Amino acid sequence: MKCLCRPLLVSIFVLCQLVFMSVCTTADSEIEVNEDIEMEKNRIQIYSENPRYWQYKGEPVLLLGGSVDDNLFQIPNLKEHLELLKSVGGNYVRSTMGWTEAVDVPPFKKVGDLYDLNQWSDEFWTRFGNFIKWTHELDIIVQIEVWATFNYYRDYWDVNPFNPKNNSNYTAEETELPTVVDSHPSAAKNNFFRSVPKKNNQEIVLKYQQKYVDKLLSETLPYGHILYCMDNETAVTPAWGQYWSTYIKSRAAEVGRGVETTEMWNPWDIHHSQHRNTKDHPEIYSFCDISQNNTQKGQTHWDNAQKYRSELSPIRPINNVKIYGADTGKYGKTQDGLARFWRNIFGGFASARSHRPPNGLGLSKLSQANIKSMRMITDEMDVFSCEPHNDLLSNREENEAYVLANPGIEYAVYFPKGGSVALHLGAVEKTDADTISIRWLNIGKAEWEKEQEIPYSDNITLSSPTESHWAVLIK
Repeated sequence: MKCLCRPLLVSIFVLCQLVFMSVCTTADSEIEVNEDIEMEKNRIQIYSENPRYWQYKGEPVLLLGGSVDDNLFQIPNLKEHLELLKSVGGNYVRSTMGWTEAVDVPPFKKVGDLYDLNQWSDEFWTRFGNFIKWTHELDIIVQIEVWATFNYYRDYWDVNPFNPKNNSNYTAEETELPTVVDSHPSAAKNNFFRSVPKKNNQEIVLKYQQKYVDKLLSETLPYGHILYCMDNETAVTPAWGQYWSTYIKSRAAEVGRGVETTEMWNPWDIHHSQHRNTKDHPEIYSFCDISQNNTQKGQTHWDNAQKYRSELSPIRPINNVKIYGADTGKYGKTQDGLARFWRNIFGGFASARSHRPPNGLGLSKLSQANIKSMRMITDEMDVFSCEPHNDLLSNREENEAYVLANPGIEYAVYFPKGGSVALHLGAVEKTDADTISIRWLNIGKAEWEKEQEIPYSDNITLSSPTESHWAVLIK
């Protein structure tokens, strides 16, 4: 009797264990599914109520930024720099996947005198991993440029691990890759960017390019605060960006993730045919980046962007991850950099970020004040329900003032260099008080002036306190 019971008890015990394990496995699986659903819901994506903007963690978000470098994860004081940006209201950085200075490291491991494209540099990916982790913790959105274009030309190509003379994985003869590229990237003479199936279909090179992108995605897809741009100022075949955008979206889908992708073209004229490769293909690129328009000045800068915005169909976010303009640079003065930042946001675009020095204001004191001031005024209004409305202005000179408004409810007017204009308020429903609230913002100091209340009128005159950068909020 005793001997018969023992096997029976053991069997019952094993069966209970199996049932328990099955229940736990099912529960764990359900938790993972729920986490995946939550991640997908909270990731950066097109705002459901106004597709001109982004939403993050289910809420609309306006992206404002500036930083000291492009491949930001390579700088030594990274966390402090990110915290400084956050402290002034910034939430947006750019990251070229580059290695362009003596202190930078490339992504691959060097074995002897040559790189091995099958082995990673621990230092590079540790730096990058910390960058992704810290930006996630600070709710800072990262726009990554997968291929740092300038790394593949001239002096940078000479030391690039993908250059066949620098690695042990393939030769120039096998791949038809050049070992020397003396031309500017705008000439697009490096076959590295023609490896994709619709061009040269160079499978040897493509294999290592895919391996590199897979590694990048392994670091970023677990998070939801990443936007993907294929290149920086590219002039290569459209097939290149199309391939990588599709590849990244496919890889993301395999692990239940959605991602947002774009391409950045080289021509300063954003109505150049190359820009249409992004603009006209929403099935490939879910948002646009018109950073090269930020070489334009004054009214032309505004008009070109507004034309692009009006033609975009279907509507989707338009980013400006690079805003040029600094007295130290080649693409406009400091005044231009400040004004371009404001014209972009008042123009109804989804993001604005000052380019790094010397060609942009980076995260300088001026840039910090600019970001802080923009956040101060946009936090006081529902920018996601507003539109550019220069049609409401009269007595306006060229480039004198710009309006962002939800007519009848709230208006903001930006003055690049002071001025005086008339604002039409005819759509306002008069209240019992019959008054209008006006608050001037000193942009350079990031300080509000004392609020004023004036009697309601169909048209009001707005005269900036000084000939400097001012914005005014009218409710």
